Amino acid sequence: MTIHALNDQEVRLLREEVELLMAERQKLLQVCGAAAVLVANLDSDNLPDDQDTIDAAEVLAESLNELSEETLKDALDAVRAEFDPDERATAPPAP
Repeated sequence: MTIHALNDQEVRLLREEVELLMAERQKLLQVCGAAAVLVANLDSDNLPDDQDTIDAAEVLAESLNELSEETLKDALDAVRAEFDPDERATAPPAP
């Protein structure tokens, strides 16, 4: 096998890996987008009094808040939700 053929094979394998990663990213963006919509529409006053539920909601909200604005926008686009940066800036902290 020549070096050129080996390089072609490596390029093909790398291309396949990148395609898999891009597909996985799209799935993760859909999950993040759905979670962001859920948190945005969640009324913290109506959360169950169960501390585990409250803790899970806090972890989810904090994780979403750590996303860059661009990633959050991509996530909302993945679920066809609208992004309102003014609302995010003025919204009270999630539970």
